[in-house]
Amino acid sequence: MKPTSIALPAAPVLFAVYGVVRLIGRSDGHYGPGLDWQAAHLSFLAGLVLLGVGLAGLVRQLPATGPRRLWTALAAIGLVTSIVQIGVDIVAGLLATDHANLSEITGRFTHLPGAELVFYQAGPPLLYVGLTALSVLLARRGRIAWWNPVLIGVGSILPMVSLNLLPLSGALLLAGLAPLALRKTGAAAAAVV
Repeated sequence: MKPTSIALPAAPVLFAVYGVVRLIGRSDGHYGPGLDWQAAHLSFLAGLVLLGVGLAGLVRQLPATGPRRLWTALAAIGLVTSIVQIGVDIVAGLLATDHANLSEITGRFTHLPGAELVFYQAGPPLLYVGLTALSVLLARRGRIAWWNPVLIGVGSILPMVSLNLLPLSGALLLAGLAPLALRKTGAAAAAVV
């Protein structure tokens, strides 16, 4: 079994876990720092790492063209900035004594010149823009159905509307990415074409 076959469905499941743990943690009015904060953020971090593995497998299914390079680069930038953001949140959660202290510690990072823009506003969405665009390229090559990029795109947008939609986002990403996990990847896929 290829790593992509595991990573592509596992990543959105972990994103949904993050969303569910976050909702449960917020239900009692105390979310962060604490066990729920760390569990949620560690789930999301693991999902991001697995999505990176999955992206590598997807990219190998496409010819080395300018569009593939562009969307891969944007997805990679988004992945790195997302990992940094989640890493900051995890470290802040470990160091903080209460929610106010958590905000203060996170603020030390976000108040660095450009950090808020790069790691919280502009950078992370590039992961999902790149992922959606790569899925469109795969659909155009007939590797997936036309509706897979639609599911991936909608699943990518929902958390930008509200983080409370993360469980639904994870489900849509899973539905959009699962067919790619079932496809042959890398050299095996190239041999089939």
